[in-house]
Amino acid sequence: MLRIAVPNKGSLSGPASAMLHEAGYRMRKESKELVVVDPENEVEFFYLRPKDIAIYVSSGKLDIGITGRDLLLDSGASAEEILPLNFGRSTFRYATTPGTAKGPEDFTGMTIATSYEGIVAKHLADQGIDASVVHLDGAVETAIQLGVAQIIADVVETGTSLRNAGLEVIGEPILTSEAVVIRGNGADADDPQVQQFLRRLQGVLVARSYVMMDYDCRAEHLERAVALTPGLESPTVSPLHNEGWVAVRAMVPAKEAQRIMDDLYELGARAILTTSIHACRL
Repeated sequence: MLRIAVPNKGSLSGPASAMLHEAGYRMRKESKELVVVDPENEVEFFYLRPKDIAIYVSSGKLDIGITGRDLLLDSGASAEEILPLNFGRSTFRYATTPGTAKGPEDFTGMTIATSYEGIVAKHLADQGIDASVVHLDGAVETAIQLGVAQIIADVVETGTSLRNAGLEVIGEPILTSEAVVIRGNGADADDPQVQQFLRRLQGVLVARSYVMMDYDCRAEHLERAVALTPGLESPTVSPLHNEGWVAVRAMVPAKEAQRIMDDLYELGARAILTTSIHACRL
């Protein structure tokens, strides 16, 4: 069986399980379950701490795993990203009190507090900056107030919590992260079970990003209509009973669907419908 690591808690856990469920896999029913066997799909899911997943996968005990790009890089594990999953996005930034520093070039001799010591140490080393890094688990904003560090490095979403603590974001982002599928370095890239798993997740990603659009239009307007709805390869066009009319079906980006419907209507198209896509293979 394919052995897959899944986050057991935190911000990645729910979305990861939802995506796997959409991909047709059996998920746990209770949070106490640590291992779920899915015999129909020949998969075993192991629910682990997100920070530990890269270590398990790099050891070869598990074939692949779902974790954050930041957690993968911070772990220093011998594992690699093979598929971004488009959820759990975050940005990793430096922050400090106003006037302390403008960016990493001013960090020499200072101490940076962070929960992601591996990422920060590598970022500083890559830029040739001689600064100290102290590891803290959570609530790093108070490190400056308590005199533990002059700089912090943490995940930043809106920046509100930092401003409330009297801090400002400085420098360029250290890292932009999201949930990713990982495998151990040197693992068989053509493993049929892994490839099937990735195709299923890719199908979910596409299904979430597109809708199916159907509409009727006059034949003389078809070329202009098809230009608005080219589909992934080309749309399906069928003649209608009423002479001079055709029915068109095509996949369109979900975020653009309303605008496309407006444009089609102005073109003279009617009976314009959109339907959700639950799964697909491209």
